[in-house]
Amino acid sequence: MLKVLSNTAEYIDFADEINSSSDFSVPVYSSAEELNQRLLDAPKQHNKLVLGYYEDGTIIGLFVLLVEEQDRYLEMLMPLSRSATAYGALLAFLKERYPGWQCDFVYNPGNYLLHSLLKENAAEFDTEQQKMVLTGGAAYTDDSRIVLYSPKYRDGYTAIHSTDVYWTAERVLEAPERFRVILALEAGEVVGYIDVTHNYDENEPFDVFVKESHRRRGYARAMLTKAIELNRPKAMMLTVNVDNAPAIALYESLGFERVEGQNNITAHLTL
Repeated sequence: MLKVLSNTAEYIDFADEINSSSDFSVPVYSSAEELNQRLLDAPKQHNKLVLGYYEDGTIIGLFVLLVEEQDRYLEMLMPLSRSATAYGALLAFLKERYPGWQCDFVYNPGNYLLHSLLKENAAEFDTEQQKMVLTGGAAYTDDSRIVLYSPKYRDGYTAIHSTDVYWTAERVLEAPERFRVILALEAGEVVGYIDVTHNYDENEPFDVFVKESHRRRGYARAMLTKAIELNRPKAMMLTVNVDNAPAIALYESLGFERVEGQNNITAHLTL
Protein backbone atom coordinates (compact mmCIF):
# COMPACT_ATOMS: atom_id res chain seq x y z
CA MET A 1 0.00 0.00 0.00
CA LEU A 2 1.26 3.45 -0.95
CA LYS A 3 0.23 6.50 1.06
CA VAL A 4 1.12 10.16 1.45
CA LEU A 5 3.05 10.93 4.64
CA SER A 6 2.72 14.06 6.76
CA ASN A 7 5.52 13.08 9.16
CA THR A 8 8.74 11.15 8.61
CA ALA A 9 10.38 11.20 12.06
CA GLU A 10 9.57 7.54 12.75
CA TYR A 11 11.25 6.44 9.51
CA ILE A 12 14.73 7.87 10.08
CA ASP A 13 16.15 4.47 11.05
CA PHE A 14 14.69 2.95 7.87
CA ALA A 15 16.19 5.77 5.79
CA ASP A 16 19.59 5.32 7.45
CA GLU A 17 19.53 1.57 6.80
CA ILE A 18 18.76 2.01 3.09
CA ASN A 19 21.21 4.90 2.77
CA SER A 20 24.02 2.76 4.20
CA SER A 21 23.88 0.53 1.12
CA SER A 22 26.43 1.24 -1.62
CA ASP A 23 23.79 0.49 -4.28
CA PHE A 24 20.67 2.09 -2.80
CA SER A 25 22.00 5.15 -1.00
CA VAL A 26 21.04 8.70 -2.06
CA PRO A 27 24.41 10.05 -3.24
CA VAL A 28 23.46 13.71 -3.77
CA TYR A 29 23.54 14.40 -0.03
CA SER A 30 26.93 14.98 1.55
CA SER A 31 26.08 13.16 4.79
CA ALA A 32 23.45 11.02 6.49
CA GLU A 33 22.70 14.01 8.72
CA GLU A 34 21.87 16.17 5.71
CA LEU A 35 19.61 13.49 4.22
CA ASN A 36 17.78 13.05 7.53
CA GLN A 37 17.23 16.77 7.95
CA ARG A 38 15.90 17.09 4.40
CA LEU A 39 13.65 14.10 5.07
CA LEU A 40 12.28 15.63 8.28
CA ASP A 41 11.64 18.98 6.59
CA ALA A 42 10.05 17.62 3.40
CA PRO A 43 6.47 17.07 4.69
CA LYS A 44 6.34 20.71 5.87
CA GLN A 45 7.14 22.09 2.42
CA HIS A 46 4.31 22.86 0.02
CA ASN A 47 6.26 21.73 -3.06
CA LYS A 48 7.32 18.33 -1.69
CA LEU A 49 5.43 15.04 -1.90
CA VAL A 50 6.42 12.34 0.59
CA LEU A 51 5.21 8.78 0.02
CA GLY A 52 5.58 5.57 1.99
CA TYR A 53 5.02 2.06 0.65
CA TYR A 54 4.03 -0.66 3.12
CA GLU A 55 3.72 -4.44 3.17
CA ASP A 56 1.95 -6.00 6.17
CA GLY A 57 2.18 -2.70 8.00
CA THR A 58 5.96 -2.41 7.53
CA ILE A 59 7.48 0.36 5.45
CA ILE A 60 9.65 -0.92 2.58
CA GLY A 61 9.76 2.22 0.44
CA LEU A 62 10.17 5.91 1.27
CA PHE A 63 10.10 8.48 -1.51
CA VAL A 64 10.40 12.29 -1.63
CA LEU A 65 9.56 14.24 -4.79
CA LEU A 66 9.70 17.87 -5.81
CA VAL A 67 6.36 18.95 -7.28
CA GLU A 68 6.11 22.03 -9.52
CA GLU A 69 2.40 22.33 -10.32
CA GLN A 70 2.69 25.27 -12.70
CA ASP A 71 5.33 23.55 -14.81
CA ARG A 72 3.79 20.05 -14.56
CA TYR A 73 7.17 18.83 -13.40
CA LEU A 74 8.32 16.27 -10.83
CA GLU A 75 11.79 15.38 -9.59
CA MET A 76 12.61 12.32 -7.52
CA LEU A 77 14.80 13.58 -4.67
CA MET A 78 14.93 10.51 -2.43
CA PRO A 79 14.27 6.98 -3.71
CA LEU A 80 14.77 4.89 -0.56
CA SER A 81 13.86 1.26 -1.13
CA ARG A 82 15.26 -2.17 -1.92
CA SER A 83 11.91 -3.41 -3.24
CA ALA A 84 10.99 -3.75 -6.91
CA THR A 85 7.33 -3.87 -5.81
CA ALA A 86 7.65 -0.51 -4.06
CA TYR A 87 9.21 1.14 -7.11
CA GLY A 88 6.52 -0.35 -9.35
CA ALA A 89 3.75 0.94 -7.09
CA LEU A 90 5.37 4.39 -7.00
CA LEU A 91 5.56 4.66 -10.78
CA ALA A 92 1.97 3.46 -11.20
CA PHE A 93 0.82 6.08 -8.68
CA LEU A 94 2.69 8.88 -10.45
CA LYS A 95 1.32 7.91 -13.86
CA GLU A 96 -2.24 7.92 -12.50
CA ARG A 97 -1.95 11.14 -10.51
CA TYR A 98 0.26 13.17 -12.89
CA PRO A 99 -0.48 12.00 -16.46
CA GLY A 100 1.57 13.82 -19.07
CA TRP A 101 3.91 15.42 -16.53
CA GLN A 102 7.70 15.39 -16.94
CA CYS A 103 9.44 13.46 -14.17
CA ASP A 104 13.20 13.37 -13.58
CA PHE A 105 14.62 10.59 -11.44
CA VAL A 106 18.00 11.32 -9.81
CA TYR A 107 19.44 8.18 -8.26
CA ASN A 108 22.40 5.97 -7.44
CA PRO A 109 23.81 4.25 -10.57
CA GLY A 110 23.91 1.04 -8.53
CA ASN A 111 20.14 1.06 -7.99
CA TYR A 112 19.43 -1.65 -10.55
CA LEU A 113 15.78 -2.00 -9.48
CA LEU A 114 14.84 1.59 -10.31
CA HIS A 115 17.13 1.64 -13.34
CA SER A 116 15.53 -1.49 -14.82
CA LEU A 117 12.02 -0.15 -14.21
CA LEU A 118 12.81 3.14 -15.93
CA LYS A 119 14.47 1.34 -18.83
CA GLU A 120 11.34 -0.80 -19.27
CA ASN A 121 9.31 2.42 -19.44
CA ALA A 122 11.53 3.94 -22.17
CA ALA A 123 13.06 6.67 -20.02
CA GLU A 124 15.93 8.73 -21.41
CA PHE A 125 19.17 8.58 -19.41
CA ASP A 126 21.85 11.22 -18.95
CA THR A 127 25.51 10.33 -18.60
CA GLU A 128 26.54 9.23 -15.12
CA GLN A 129 27.77 12.11 -12.98
CA GLN A 130 30.92 12.13 -10.85
CA LYS A 131 30.59 14.02 -7.56
CA MET A 132 33.49 16.28 -6.57
CA VAL A 133 33.94 18.40 -3.44
CA LEU A 134 36.14 21.42 -2.87
CA THR A 135 38.91 20.56 -0.44
CA GLY A 136 41.47 23.19 -1.38
CA GLY A 137 41.11 26.17 -3.64
CA ALA A 138 43.27 27.97 -6.16
CA ALA A 139 44.50 31.43 -5.20
CA TYR A 140 41.99 34.07 -6.25
CA THR A 141 43.07 36.77 -8.69
CA ASP A 142 40.58 39.44 -9.69
CA ASP A 143 39.74 39.33 -13.40
CA SER A 144 37.99 42.34 -14.95
CA ARG A 145 36.37 40.06 -17.56
CA ILE A 146 34.28 38.35 -14.84
CA VAL A 147 31.28 40.18 -13.36
CA LEU A 148 28.15 39.47 -11.39
CA TYR A 149 24.89 39.48 -13.32
CA SER A 150 22.98 42.72 -13.61
CA PRO A 151 19.82 43.42 -15.65
CA LYS A 152 21.76 45.17 -18.43
CA TYR A 153 23.23 41.76 -19.34
CA ARG A 154 19.89 39.93 -19.38
CA ASP A 155 19.59 39.58 -23.17
CA GLY A 156 23.17 38.38 -23.58
CA TYR A 157 22.81 35.88 -20.72
CA THR A 158 19.48 34.43 -21.87
CA ALA A 159 20.67 34.22 -25.48
CA ILE A 160 23.45 31.73 -24.69
CA HIS A 161 21.84 29.88 -21.78
CA SER A 162 21.04 26.17 -21.97
CA THR A 163 17.39 25.57 -22.87
CA ASP A 164 17.12 21.79 -22.45
CA VAL A 165 17.27 22.01 -18.63
CA TYR A 166 14.75 22.67 -15.87
CA TRP A 167 16.72 25.66 -14.55
CA THR A 168 16.47 27.82 -17.65
CA ALA A 169 17.81 31.39 -17.60
CA GLU A 170 14.36 32.73 -16.80
CA ARG A 171 13.86 30.39 -13.85
CA VAL A 172 17.33 31.13 -12.49
CA LEU A 173 16.69 34.88 -12.64
CA GLU A 174 13.36 34.39 -10.87
CA ALA A 175 15.15 32.68 -7.95
CA PRO A 176 17.79 35.18 -6.70
CA GLU A 177 17.42 33.78 -3.18
CA ARG A 178 18.80 30.51 -4.52
CA PHE A 179 21.14 31.38 -7.40
CA ARG A 180 24.07 33.69 -8.01
CA VAL A 181 24.90 34.31 -11.70
CA ILE A 182 28.47 35.05 -12.73
CA LEU A 183 29.22 36.22 -16.27
CA ALA A 184 32.27 36.30 -18.55
CA LEU A 185 32.47 39.36 -20.80
CA GLU A 186 34.51 40.16 -23.88
CA ALA A 187 34.18 43.66 -25.35
CA GLY A 188 30.92 44.00 -23.41
CA GLU A 189 29.47 40.78 -24.87
CA VAL A 190 28.35 37.93 -22.61
CA VAL A 191 30.44 34.93 -23.68
CA GLY A 192 30.02 32.65 -20.66
CA TYR A 193 28.15 32.16 -17.40
CA ILE A 194 27.92 30.13 -14.22
CA ASP A 195 24.67 29.57 -12.32
CA VAL A 196 25.67 28.67 -8.75
CA THR A 197 23.64 28.31 -5.56
CA HIS A 198 24.56 30.52 -2.63
CA ASN A 199 22.12 29.96 0.23
CA TYR A 200 23.14 26.48 1.40
CA ASP A 201 25.92 25.26 3.69
CA GLU A 202 27.25 23.40 0.63
CA ASN A 203 26.67 25.17 -2.68
CA GLU A 204 26.89 23.91 -6.24
CA PRO A 205 27.48 25.26 -9.75
CA PHE A 206 24.42 24.10 -11.71
CA ASP A 207 25.59 25.17 -15.13
CA VAL A 208 28.99 26.26 -16.44
CA PHE A 209 29.14 27.43 -20.06
CA VAL A 210 31.49 29.32 -22.38
CA LYS A 211 30.67 29.99 -26.04
CA GLU A 212 32.63 27.64 -28.28
CA SER A 213 34.27 30.55 -30.11
CA HIS A 214 35.67 31.85 -26.81
CA ARG A 215 36.92 28.66 -25.19
CA ARG A 216 40.51 28.00 -24.12
CA ARG A 217 40.92 31.62 -23.02
CA GLY A 218 40.60 30.99 -19.27
CA TYR A 219 36.99 32.10 -18.89
CA ALA A 220 35.73 28.93 -17.18
CA ARG A 221 38.61 28.93 -14.70
CA ALA A 222 38.16 32.64 -13.96
CA MET A 223 34.41 32.28 -13.38
CA LEU A 224 34.90 29.25 -11.14
CA THR A 225 37.56 30.95 -9.03
CA LYS A 226 35.20 33.92 -8.65
CA ALA A 227 32.40 31.54 -7.58
CA ILE A 228 34.68 29.83 -5.06
CA GLU A 229 35.84 33.16 -3.61
CA LEU A 230 32.30 34.52 -3.23
CA ASN A 231 31.15 31.27 -1.63
CA ARG A 232 33.74 31.26 1.19
CA PRO A 233 33.58 30.08 3.95
CA LYS A 234 30.80 27.75 2.82
CA ALA A 235 31.48 24.36 1.26
CA MET A 236 31.13 23.65 -2.45
CA MET A 237 30.48 20.55 -4.51
CA LEU A 238 29.71 19.81 -8.14
CA THR A 239 28.89 16.97 -10.49
CA VAL A 240 30.46 16.36 -13.87
CA ASN A 241 30.05 13.73 -16.59
CA VAL A 242 32.30 10.80 -15.76
CA ASP A 243 33.68 10.82 -19.33
CA ASN A 244 34.50 14.57 -19.37
CA ALA A 245 38.22 14.30 -18.64
CA PRO A 246 39.09 17.96 -19.48
CA ALA A 247 36.45 19.31 -17.08
CA ILE A 248 37.49 16.92 -14.32
CA ALA A 249 41.12 18.01 -14.77
CA LEU A 250 40.06 21.68 -14.54
CA TYR A 251 38.09 21.08 -11.34
CA GLU A 252 40.94 19.13 -9.79
CA SER A 253 43.33 21.98 -10.57
CA LEU A 254 40.97 24.32 -8.67
CA GLY A 255 40.99 22.15 -5.55
CA PHE A 256 38.07 19.76 -6.13
CA GLU A 257 38.49 16.06 -5.35
CA ARG A 258 36.45 13.12 -6.60
CA VAL A 259 34.15 11.50 -4.05
CA GLU A 260 34.00 7.76 -4.59
CA GLY A 261 30.64 6.04 -4.18
CA GLN A 262 28.56 9.22 -4.58
CA ASN A 263 27.97 9.32 -8.32
CA ASN A 264 24.43 9.76 -9.64
CA ILE A 265 22.47 9.34 -12.81
CA THR A 266 19.37 11.19 -14.05
CA ALA A 267 16.56 9.65 -16.08
CA HIS A 268 13.81 11.62 -17.82
CA LEU A 269 10.31 10.18 -18.21
CA THR A 270 7.02 11.58 -19.45
CA LEU A 271 4.34 10.01 -17.25
